[in-house]
Amino acid sequence: MLDESLLDTPEALAEADRRALLRGAAEAGARVRTAARHAAEAGVHDLKPDGRPRAILIAGPGAAAICVADLLGTLAGATSPVTRLAPAGVAPAAGALRWELPGWAGSVDLLLITTPDGSEPGLSLLAEQAYRRGCTVVAVAPAGSPLTEAVHNNHGLFVPMATAPYEPDEPIAASAPGVLWALLTPILALLDRTGVLTAPPEALEKVADRLDHIAERCGPAIATYSNPAKTLAAELADTLPLIWTEGVSAGPAGRRLAAALAELAGSPALVAELPEALDSHNALLAGKLAGNADPDDFFRDRVEEAPALHARVVLLRDRPLGGLTAAPAARDLALSHDTPISELEPEPGGELETLAELIAITDFAAVYLALASGA
Repeated sequence: MLDESLLDTPEALAEADRRALLRGAAEAGARVRTAARHAAEAGVHDLKPDGRPRAILIAGPGAAAICVADLLGTLAGATSPVTRLAPAGVAPAAGALRWELPGWAGSVDLLLITTPDGSEPGLSLLAEQAYRRGCTVVAVAPAGSPLTEAVHNNHGLFVPMATAPYEPDEPIAASAPGVLWALLTPILALLDRTGVLTAPPEALEKVADRLDHIAERCGPAIATYSNPAKTLAAELADTLPLIWTEGVSAGPAGRRLAAALAELAGSPALVAELPEALDSHNALLAGKLAGNADPDDFFRDRVEEAPALHARVVLLRDRPLGGLTAAPAARDLALSHDTPISELEPEPGGELETLAELIAITDFAAVYLALASGA
């Protein structure tokens, strides 16, 4: 159950935040600036690539690497296909994971390694394998980790991950807000140099500014009634979120939200893109999850019996090209089944800025839900 009183008590939020998740969300803009500086110091802006890589391969553990691959695949489009190398292993422990290059990988391909740990032997072996195949290797990981030496020994480019001194000693959650931007920012700067996407230093600075702006709007001192992240967290409590996305940037933001809800708050969610979501989730809204599916709920013992789980639609929109939108149909479908709907739409700006805003607000919401529900 959500403790809504905790949401408007900054001191209680700080006490409950043993993983420094709120601080990581608040400092996302600063993390982008630090990561951009690390990329510049590593020599990213001095690179003179021969051209775009044929394909981009991304390897790394957990939700952060999955989100980085998803975001880059969306931003790069068809210019250079992005493929995530999923690990194999008997457990998610760093020492148990192994990665393999596809048989076709060679000298015209780029391997990106992103990890908030850096102690995975499998990633060091992957860097060696890539070097033997002739692949260019670039890694973002904590400075001084075993991966640092492995990348240097195999003539790759290593960029130190932007970390914070307050981060706890235990393993960092892969969905923690600061981790994504620390891993993603140097890769954006690199791919800008190769011409795969557009992310010059001034664009990254705008991303940092947008993240700072969201931190001001969604910080713990801002009351729930005027805080979009706290409002969304309260709305998602004790529901099954059906995350519907529309627009290029909204897709990866929605999948990121589902991953953060699962890892940070222990809350399941389903994601689908409009307009297909109207078909794929229609049966869910018409079934037991609909708001009007439990007419006997009025007689439920409010003390002894938990409320029935109902769906809530979360509509994440980035302004679609051409003005075509399925949002009115989405609202009609949800409301026809008495299913409540939450909507988020970013302020105008570049693609990276609007993407950053959607991710930042939903990151804050996942953190607030985790803290207020005791996850």
